[in-house]
Amino acid sequence: MLPVQFADRMKSQLPEDWPAFLSVYQEPARRGARFFPEKAPDATAALWAGLEAIPWAEDAFFLPADSELGKTIAHEVGLVYLQEPSAMIPAEVLDAKPGEILLDLCAAPGGKSTQIGRRIAGEGLLVCNEINPQRAQILSRNIERMGIASAVVTCEPPEKLARHWPEGFDGVLVDAPCSGEGMFRRDPESISEWSPDKALGCAERQRKILDSAAALVRPGGRLVYSTCTFHTEENGKMAAWFCRAHPEFSPASFSFCGKEYPEGMETFYPHRIPGEGQFVAAFWKAGEGKADLRFQTDEMKAGVQKLIREALSVRIPNLHQIGNRVFSLPLLPDLEGIRVLRAGLRICELRERYLIPDHALAMSCQAAGLSGVELSDEEALRYLRGESLRAEGSGWMLARCRGMSLGWGKVSQDVLKNHYPKGLRKNHLLP
Repeated sequence: MLPVQFADRMKSQLPEDWPAFLSVYQEPARRGARFFPEKAPDATAALWAGLEAIPWAEDAFFLPADSELGKTIAHEVGLVYLQEPSAMIPAEVLDAKPGEILLDLCAAPGGKSTQIGRRIAGEGLLVCNEINPQRAQILSRNIERMGIASAVVTCEPPEKLARHWPEGFDGVLVDAPCSGEGMFRRDPESISEWSPDKALGCAERQRKILDSAAALVRPGGRLVYSTCTFHTEENGKMAAWFCRAHPEFSPASFSFCGKEYPEGMETFYPHRIPGEGQFVAAFWKAGEGKADLRFQTDEMKAGVQKLIREALSVRIPNLHQIGNRVFSLPLLPDLEGIRVLRAGLRICELRERYLIPDHALAMSCQAAGLSGVELSDEEALRYLRGESLRAEGSGWMLARCRGMSLGWGKVSQDVLKNHYPKGLRKNHLLP
């Protein structure tokens, strides 16, 4: 049952479309997923066989209402990210390119960040920020699971980042906290959290975030603002306020699914597209300039490089070291004073005379060139529960199943000692 005040407002907001809008709430919510075929092409092709493609996102498909894909090995090891179809729109409008320096300012749980991170293809830099520490941990885990190599995960208020990195980014995405009216069908509990005045409180918070976002965009750069609500105070009126408050920005037209949006904004209602609802507005910042971000240089010691090659039989570029942790990142920004949960792709932890490879490396596309042990479905489920297995060989090896990289094990005396992270182990997964 929709809130009466919400229904009355939407009837006025969509007078001609009201019957069609109301009718979608008699239908099940649309489900979707994005796939990462570069991690295991054959396994991925088998997963999406027979599914209907989502036309506005790469390697994205609608899922049946009863899909259990989120309980499978493939989901656990980052071949697939479950995401509501409409939520894929803002990152597509941002239109990230390899080599760009980008910021997802309100990034948890990570759907849009992993979408952007895949598009920049390991080149450039993506900063994924989340102010809430618990949600930032979820964000960091999803960045790791999906194998995003050129991302930094931070946990800071937007205004602090604006002071630290003024005009530091080619593009900024603000998927703002909102009243969540677009989630009523997918998440009925959100109805109980809604109130007629909630949008006004959200709008105040959104203005503060947008003030910071404006300062973070370089001259000639772009900003994309999005919400999952239908309220005009948070959508069209917010976009108009932003242009008045920041006259250096102007609306930027964009195209989407073959249609042009010359005013640079659109509310995607669930009766018009197969999704739950999304508002998107795009802006350009006047002027020209490069992203003004300071980068650190960190030359790795030859001995560390040699240790990694000997232990893992692979050469990994763009290595950096902080303490005893080694990570790969094409561009390492100045992070002094910034709370960082994850910097780049973690490679290993150094001990006195040996190393321990990181789970993040196993989840990345780099894993394709590493030595591995092929497991059956049954063995893979046992591995993900934390069990040791029989295996031939010696030294560090990846556990694999149907081409999917599961995680690390160390083989000695025909036993694969399990190094799958204890906090990730699952007892009830499907093959």
